[in-house]
Amino acid sequence: MAEVDWSAHERREVERYEDGETRLPSDADPDARQRQLTRMGNAAGGAGLALLMQGRRDEAAAWFARAAERYRESFADAPPGSWGRPIGAVKSRVLGGDWAGAEADARWALEAGAAEAESPIGRYAAALAYLVLGDDGKARGHADAIRTRDDFPAAVGDALAFIAADDVVGYAEAVERVLESFETRDEYLEEIPVADTVLVLQALAVRRGLAGAELSSPLLPA
Repeated sequence: MAEVDWSAHERREVERYEDGETRLPSDADPDARQRQLTRMGNAAGGAGLALLMQGRRDEAAAWFARAAERYRESFADAPPGSWGRPIGAVKSRVLGGDWAGAEADARWALEAGAAEAESPIGRYAAALAYLVLGDDGKARGHADAIRTRDDFPAAVGDALAFIAADDVVGYAEAVERVLESFETRDEYLEEIPVADTVLVLQALAVRRGLAGAELSSPLLPA
């Protein structure tokens, strides 16, 4: 993999975010506004990842907070089933090390109906939320529901389930497969080559006292 210019990624994402601010539609056009807010959330998250890869964690945390806020702000007027917004908010809080914020956004996702969703992305949102809140039983139930589906990445579902089950070996094998899926893809959100899902899984595992897998990759911070 060629050397990545993380500063260039950071500048591009900050510019995208700031440009989005200047062109944010008013409340009179809620659909256009929610779509722009989502783009701003993506850009803020991209800036956070680029900063994280440079070891600038405090600055990264500020951008992850912006990402979570924009995702949450966009959700009210988003189409039904837009569970990517709560997922993005919770993941951003975890990536920024804001566990109180992650818990608040996890409760919000569940209040919005993630646990009752039929789609795999909704069940993913529920599993992630319950893990953040420490409810292993419910987290495992939702993870088990998605890990065998053809329309959801099995390795991610496995990793969530093994964290909930406190299965060290199972988790290590699953998260390695998640990392491999990132290393073998050609496209990344916001063109930022970072295995963000792996970082979230590792943070959840470590916080719960489950030793994180020993991972090394150009797609992870040094």
